Amino acid sequence: MDLVAASVAPLRMDTHPSRLFLHIATYIFSGMAFYILYRLLKRFVRIYRSPLRSIPGPPSTSLFFGSVTEVSESDAYRLFERWSTTWGPTFRYSSIFNANKLYTADLAAWNHVLSSELYVKSNILTRFSPAFSTHLSTGLLFVEGTRHRQLRKIMGSAFSYAQVKQFTNIFFSKSLELRDIWMVELSAEERTEIDVFVWMNRLTLDTIGLAGFDHDFDSLQVAGVPGSHSEELLQAVRDLFTFNFYTVSFMIQLFFPLARLFPTKLSRVSSTAIETIRRVGLQMIAEKREISRAQGSTKGLASDLMSLLIETTMAKDIPIEDRMTDSEILAQIPSVLLAGHETSAVTVTWTLFSLACSPVVQRKLREELWTIDTERPTMDELMSLPYLDAVVREGLRVHTPVGFTERIATQTDFIPLLVPVTDVDGCQRTEIRVQKGDKVYLPLRAINRSRDIWGSDAEQFRPERWLEGIPEAAKAIPSAWSNITSFLAGAHACIGYRVALLQVKSTLFTLIRHFEFELAISPEDIIRRNNIVGRPYLGSDPESGAQLPLLVRAHKRDADELN
Repeated sequence: MDLVAASVAPLRMDTHPSRLFLHIATYIFSGMAFYILYRLLKRFVRIYRSPLRSIPGPPSTSLFFGSVTEVSESDAYRLFERWSTTWGPTFRYSSIFNANKLYTADLAAWNHVLSSELYVKSNILTRFSPAFSTHLSTGLLFVEGTRHRQLRKIMGSAFSYAQVKQFTNIFFSKSLELRDIWMVELSAEERTEIDVFVWMNRLTLDTIGLAGFDHDFDSLQVAGVPGSHSEELLQAVRDLFTFNFYTVSFMIQLFFPLARLFPTKLSRVSSTAIETIRRVGLQMIAEKREISRAQGSTKGLASDLMSLLIETTMAKDIPIEDRMTDSEILAQIPSVLLAGHETSAVTVTWTLFSLACSPVVQRKLREELWTIDTERPTMDELMSLPYLDAVVREGLRVHTPVGFTERIATQTDFIPLLVPVTDVDGCQRTEIRVQKGDKVYLPLRAINRSRDIWGSDAEQFRPERWLEGIPEAAKAIPSAWSNITSFLAGAHACIGYRVALLQVKSTLFTLIRHFEFELAISPEDIIRRNNIVGRPYLGSDPESGAQLPLLVRAHKRDADELN
């Protein structure tokens, strides 16, 4: 008996709960260790075998951040420009976790990549957030392939010239409302310092709310009503698209999916934001659908983007394949708010900065604007003003709202080059081979400010270049509008560029007619930081957030009335 007892004793100890938990934990952590090792090994092999390794470029200096260690990759435009002087318009650099990435400002490469369906936009948000993939990834900014073409066709009528003209009164009503608010502030003093970035954000939020959803956020008057649908929706979109891609925790969760099982502050905020967009958005859709039913026939009654999209799900004469589901309509909300609100706000802000730096240009523009004898010109009248057009083109060129975009190769391909590259073996190449998964970095800002394309004054704000005739080299830039990259080109060209141009021009028309702008601080203290769009910050106080303080005074015609 003693011998039998002794033989089963170890078995009883092994089945003790604490020992059993220890064994299970050991297996789990061993499995995770092998999984991480497998992922790292697979990634190392892929990097080692990448054809991009034969392309010269700056060396890697960090395991996590590769070649880009001075600033985050999204803010590395100056670093990339310096590298271009050494390595030329096309080179390879090491990105996060030392992944090879191809940087190219070669126009032949741009034409190829942007026009080919072999290259898709980054799926970083979809990979990071299953909720995003489920509810929002069918937005026009993110969907690819056949459905992307179908959505562009469906939404095309909402962004036609005839439809955009209907927004003219909205844009002028809001810009005049802002004018009146500023006039009140100036009534007690000759000039005052105004953070124009804050006001441009409020203005464009109100206008895109009305044009996109027939909803006035009323942020010019107040910051919205706490707890209202508008404030919930706005905050959710801001939370979803304002975060740092370059933290260690984010990168670990991005490349090791099992790590996403452990919630972080970022994942919690993102999930909450997505659920808010879904809940509030579906309620807005239901309310609009009910209004459409009450009106009977919906065809031709819609004036805002969401109502137009709802028409496609209700009108009997629209083919089934051309109709959008509620989920697809919902997914357009963050796309419209992000593309229509943020990009227009920073465009007007940076253009006002350049006009404050260039009083002669500002004065010349004001003289042209005062040739119009109404505060509310038609869209055709507004678009016919040549110097205003030149100022807007130059503002978009010098201060490209989105500084870069990326594309991922979906299969092996050869990218043609206008400027050959000499590889590490000394062979000259007129094309570069990429494999499935390789990323191509396309610097929008660098193309718009390239001296090789625009001349020695490429970084100067000089609207006259558009009246004199742009260089021949610039005419080869792939572009949806005006030979600049600001609205991109190809399948993912900005579908709402007419709305953006109307917004920017109407705002400048009103503000420059009635106010004079001067710099409140040294221009060298204004820096640019990117979080999808390039916002202005104070180099002396970046922690205070995006801002652009300018000194504003009423123009003489209005100053006389104030006095």
